[in-house]
Amino acid sequence: MSQHPAESKRLLSQTIAEWACALKYDDLSPEAIQAAKLFWFDSIGCALGGSQQDDAKILLKHYCGMSGGNGKATAFVSGFKTNPVDAAFLNGHMIRAMDYNDIYWKADPCHPSDLIAAPLALCESEGLSGKDLILATIIAYEIEMRLCEVGRPGVREYGWHHATLSAFAAPVAAGRVLNLTPGQMVSAIGISASRTFCPGAVTAGKLTNMKNTVDPWAGRMGAESALLAREGFSGPEHIIDGKEGLFAVFKHVQYEGKPASFDGEALVADLPNSRESHYRILDCGMKSFPIEALSHSPLTAMMKTVKEHNIKADDVKEIKVEVIARAADILGDPHKYRPDSKETADHSLPYCMAAGLVDGMVTPLQFREERVRDKALIPIMDKVKVVANQEFEALFPKFQPSQVTITTKDSKSHSTRVDVPKGDPRDPMTEEEIAVKFTALGGDVIGKDQCKKLQSFIMSIETARNLNGLFELTTAGR
Repeated sequence: MSQHPAESKRLLSQTIAEWACALKYDDLSPEAIQAAKLFWFDSIGCALGGSQQDDAKILLKHYCGMSGGNGKATAFVSGFKTNPVDAAFLNGHMIRAMDYNDIYWKADPCHPSDLIAAPLALCESEGLSGKDLILATIIAYEIEMRLCEVGRPGVREYGWHHATLSAFAAPVAAGRVLNLTPGQMVSAIGISASRTFCPGAVTAGKLTNMKNTVDPWAGRMGAESALLAREGFSGPEHIIDGKEGLFAVFKHVQYEGKPASFDGEALVADLPNSRESHYRILDCGMKSFPIEALSHSPLTAMMKTVKEHNIKADDVKEIKVEVIARAADILGDPHKYRPDSKETADHSLPYCMAAGLVDGMVTPLQFREERVRDKALIPIMDKVKVVANQEFEALFPKFQPSQVTITTKDSKSHSTRVDVPKGDPRDPMTEEEIAVKFTALGGDVIGKDQCKKLQSFIMSIETARNLNGLFELTTAGR
């Protein structure tokens, strides 16, 4: 019997699996290893702060009630012991809860650190080392970021959330920790991605707790799928580029009169495999503000203008914010002018600009409920005019251009343009700058001395034979 040609082609999940299974710690570049440690330093700081958010507390209470508190994996801060799947979700959500963790945006956005709690939980439960965690971390960043580059345009433009793509990357990192075979890894990808397509409603209009939950849930699926695949559970190998897989499903969707497409070859082209290779983790950015990524450039521009010209909130007649079209759509829709929750406020340009102008800063303090609901900010928000600038479109995603023009009541105008926000790889945060952010987030949670000890542990994590010390230091009251 002759084989149908479509059935004999090499599928992308097979290529990804073989690469991930073959990659070793010794293949990693020193630059990639250093970047992985810095992203872990930033991510755990975000998790310490995230542990104090209401949604994180709800999830912890729920899972404590669902479990007897026994297991080989640990939740940050509380020290709650559970299975690695639940720990991956709880810790991943804490990293994400404040929307303060890393950011990469090409055709689609992503936060690769949403996924790394899964390999961490599996490393702990399997008794593995810091080197194993670094390897899995770099793999998570590589595949997640590549998936966000290959859409034409990205899935966000079709109304889907990027957690859809995260479900394809998460099992690869988790599977590498478990030392899956390529065949098992292919199944893990298929298991995870089969049930984690996510509509964009979670970040559209009025936002809810699910905004910061869908990506960690993809990380959770990565952990569980890898564990199932190790036991022999199977998943569709054609989930990416085969019959009715990711590419085929989106081909039915029209955008500006054209069907969606993906560059499958680019997804696996030149996958890094040596110390001389370029690893995608080096291209990822961090956040210097706890807000949605496309808000960083306009907020930076406004703060520079205010400082340079000593502008006071009472002096302002109008704040015109020119950004790319998707930023105007996400951050300036009518719901964003009357935020009633942290989740909506940190995705609201009017709120972030008003709070920054009045308070002189935008930190986690600006997203406490009492500040978000402060009606005194409403007149300032109404002065913010968010405008899509078509000229900026051609520069994105290489740059994130924005221009802010403040017109004062005496009819003077002051403009500042910013193309690269602080934290971008072209203007990266240093270890010292991350330490300031880390202590601001974690100092009241675990203590400043413990923050310093955590920094030391994380920045030398490749020497750790196991990760017990990390969880001791991330637990409050130790």
